[in-house]
Amino acid sequence: MKKPELLVPASSLEVLKIAVIYGADAVYIGGEAFGLRAKAKNFSMDEMKEGIQFAHDHDVKVYVTANILAHNHDLEGIRSYFRELREIRPDGLIIADPGVFMIAGEVCPEIERHISTQANNTNYETYLFWHRLGAKRVVSARELSLEEIRGIRSRIPEELEIETFIHGAMCISYSGRCLLSNYFTGRDANQGACTHPCRWKYSIVEETRPNEYMPVYENERGTYIFNSKDLCMIEHMEDVLTCGIDSLKIEGRMKTALYVATVARTYRKAIDDYFSDPALYREHMPWYREQISNCTYRQFTTGFFYGKPDSDTQIYDQNTYLKEYTYLGYVEGVDGRGLCRITQRNKFSVGETIEVMKPDGRNISVQVRSILDEEGSPRESAPHPKEVLYLDLGIELDPYDILRRQEESA
Repeated sequence: MKKPELLVPASSLEVLKIAVIYGADAVYIGGEAFGLRAKAKNFSMDEMKEGIQFAHDHDVKVYVTANILAHNHDLEGIRSYFRELREIRPDGLIIADPGVFMIAGEVCPEIERHISTQANNTNYETYLFWHRLGAKRVVSARELSLEEIRGIRSRIPEELEIETFIHGAMCISYSGRCLLSNYFTGRDANQGACTHPCRWKYSIVEETRPNEYMPVYENERGTYIFNSKDLCMIEHMEDVLTCGIDSLKIEGRMKTALYVATVARTYRKAIDDYFSDPALYREHMPWYREQISNCTYRQFTTGFFYGKPDSDTQIYDQNTYLKEYTYLGYVEGVDGRGLCRITQRNKFSVGETIEVMKPDGRNISVQVRSILDEEGSPRESAPHPKEVLYLDLGIELDPYDILRRQEESA
């Protein structure tokens, strides 16, 4: 049984480096156009080039999303974009639109083409169709069960890879092809500008009573009938790892470095433990559960993997995230004084107890002994985001160690 790839999202160059260090086998990113996360920071061409080089130096692959459903006016820009990508050589392109797929084959045939989940890939004939056209990999629709994925695996060539989402946000619309955002706001989800109306709170209006709003109550806060819980398969990896999936995909190209590091590190250890000894995976289950809850999430579901879910297991009855830890920054380097350099993300103070999260799985509680600004002046607290600071935390630190604070409510 082949160990599958762990595929992790990155919203920026910083997050790409964190994903690589914390256990990703591959990272997927978006450029400044033609991807489905227009609101993400995304990558300039120079950042993409640096990120690909950093990943390749660590034997990690990089895939670039170009998965919009294209209109006529997009096509020439896509051709130019692929010509640029041809020069910096990502390992694959994630594509949903057949026209975009054909352009990629013409302009940069040496780069693998992967078929996005947006293309509604729900059966083995669809996989075979894309394989005949030259696709290396097909991303399964989120609506598939593990049994259906096993069926696909048994009917397609071994060299055609299956990629499947195993963790992250779920879209209420079929394979993410949603019209709500475009209808309500004019921002097209299929062009990368989704406003996430599935997370909004709704009431019912009867046609002949246009000003009478009737809430549909499930609890005191109302109902969120389009709002799905987040997918999480960390407790079911024995099933996931034995059904023929080649790449295990984490959702989250809008997420922070803390989220990406937490999820990547947890699934990395779960996969490695299972392939070392399935009993070790079962033994470490409490650790996986604890760690995966240390980042923001909406409560968890197994989605469609075990059949069609009912509303109790699928619908999330509020629109807020659960948050147990706050991201403070990561160690960018350690100077001759033994002080670590960070670009601060959230406020913390001298004397406060925070946690150092290491790629190897350790979480170390430390006290902030001192904070210095770039001029070397002491500070009692760090209230200004993106400020460069030097910290004494009383222990030896390494680049890419993450600093976080546990919230009192947790």
